[in-house]
Order: sequence, then structure tokens, then C-alpha cells
Amino acid sequence: MKSAVITFPGSNCDRDMDVALKKFGFKNKMVWHGDIELPKSDIVVLPGGFSYGDYLRCGSMASKSKIMKAVLNFANTGGMVIGICNGFQILVETGLVPGALLRNKYLEFICKNVFVKINNKQNTYFKNIENDILELHIAHNEGNYFCTSDQLKEIQDNQQIALNYCSQNGEVEKKFNPNGSINNIAGVFNKKKNVLGMMPHPERMIDLSLSGEDGSLFFNNLINNIK
Repeated sequence: MKSAVITFPGSNCDRDMDVALKKFGFKNKMVWHGDIELPKSDIVVLPGGFSYGDYLRCGSMASKSKIMKAVLNFANTGGMVIGICNGFQILVETGLVPGALLRNKYLEFICKNVFVKINNKQNTYFKNIENDILELHIAHNEGNYFCTSDQLKEIQDNQQIALNYCSQNGEVEKKFNPNGSINNIAGVFNKKKNVLGMMPHPERMIDLSLSGEDGSLFFNNLINNIK
């Protein structure tokens, strides 16, 4: 299976993602934001970081990079695209996934482990994954997911909510919401479920001796579903 990770000026999780993808069997290529073509890929990843220093709005400048035209074409023709953290911010700026990402509720940068509940397994990303609850890492200043009431109804009706912040036991309540996201939303799909944006970092949780292994469940399941 082949993957591509896009590197923007200010990306800082691109190499982590490269390591994670290769560990679980992807043949990965790093792609510079100024390129105009994607290599042949089964999945394209927009990694975390601070693209363009988060000037204007997080992800807004990166969404206009040259490579994004190819990413948009890839996604709109059914290709799998995942955006993690800053990559999620880029996805909402392009309109590939609905909503917006605002400053965290208490206006502070958050860096800690959280639990998320998988809300929809009828897709390539989470189909067949054993666990319903994953412990992953977040590190963001603008992870507060927001959408209008009409958008919320639409993504609920279309089962586009991928992940919710929760307790270790899977309770989706406000007290387990780290950033103020509406309905504890931690990740969303586009309508076709081939594009996924999520704030937690699975690539940071692939080694028990470093942080945890729940990210391993995600990547191992993903490559098995793509094969």
C-alpha cells in the first residue's frame, strides 16, 4: 500500500507520520507543499504542526498551497485523505470536511492524552477495529470544533461524526471535553467517508515504551482495510 504525507512550512508531525505509516507496512513518500502532483497513493495525509506559523487562521494559508489542488482532486474522485490536527484545520479551510476549528474554550494550548470514542465504523478508517475507545494524544490551540445547528443536524443524519471525546469508559459528557468542541466532536468525515479530519494524533501512540499503543490499532486496522 502506498501513502503520501504532505509537508508544509511549519509542519512538525510529518516525520512522525512517516515513521508510523512505514511501521505498519505503507510505502510512504514525503511530498513538498510546492509540488503540483501527488505520487500514486492509496491514502494522502495532511500532518500536524503549525503550517505557515498559523498566520491569518490555522490552515488557511496551507489550504492555498500548490499541492492542494491535486489533494482536492484526489479526494473528490474518492481518494482517501486524512488530516490530523493542523491537517484537520487545513481540511476545514478547503471545505473537504464541514465546520470550523476555533480557539480552545479556555484559550490555552492543550497537550495531553485523551480518550475518544469511535462513533462510526461503517468506513475504511475504522471498519473491523477491535476497540470502541482509543487513548490518543492531543496538542493544539485551535481544536474547538464548531458548526451551525443545521450543519450539526446534517453531519449527525449522515453519520459524519467520526470520534467523540469521552471518558476511559466511553462516557461522552462535557466534563471529558478538553477544548469546548460542540457535542464533544474530535473528528468528522466528509459525506462519502473517504476524507477524515481528526484532532487527536494516532501517530504519537504507536509504541508502548514511549507513550501508548492505541494508535497502532488505528494504523494496523487501516492498512488491512485498504488491502
